[in-house]
Amino acid sequence: ALRPGMLLDEMTLADRFGMSRSPVREALIRLAGDDLVVTLANRSTVVAPIDIQSFPKYVEALDLAQRMNTRLAAELRTDDDLVKIAKRQREFVASVKTRSHLAMSEANKAFHMAIADAGQNPYLASFYDRLLNQGRRMLHLHFEFLEKNDGAVLLTDEHDEMLDAIRQKDVARADMLAHAHTRQFQDNFIDYLKHNYLKDAPIQ
Repeated sequence: ALRPGMLLDEMTLADRFGMSRSPVREALIRLAGDDLVVTLANRSTVVAPIDIQSFPKYVEALDLAQRMNTRLAAELRTDDDLVKIAKRQREFVASVKTRSHLAMSEANKAFHMAIADAGQNPYLASFYDRLLNQGRRMLHLHFEFLEKNDGAVLLTDEHDEMLDAIRQKDVARADMLAHAHTRQFQDNFIDYLKHNYLKDAPIQ
């Protein structure tokens, strides 16, 4: 909910959460490790900017990670994996009904990481997890844009299709759906930017 560039004061945060400054400082260090905050030369901490210029490279990496993890899940999933993925999808559907972008983002990540776990490759899953974390703020804006345009329900349909491909062990279809899912995120985020920040500047 905090805007890029907003100052994060340790004392204010400590008062807000009723704790000493030490755990606040540790939390900020962890957030910096996830590229969510930036420590400036004067040692003050601010909410990290969203680097729009690097967005195409981010999407490229996300697409590869999403496709590989979903392909592996379709190939290697167990019945227990299907139960876990289906449960995460029900939680995502419930989160969409709340219209809370934070809840939707959390449930979306849990769904995709359940798929990654089913792929049984901890290295690819770890890479995917980091990418999903780095993209969470963009995803919030993406969900907000979809809600305003009544498009959030499409995400639940896409998740259902991915789950079905994994259930059927259809690797090629799972790959295709994962790729389309990434492109849908890319296109909607660009539409969000056009409508809110770049109304007169076309984005290639």
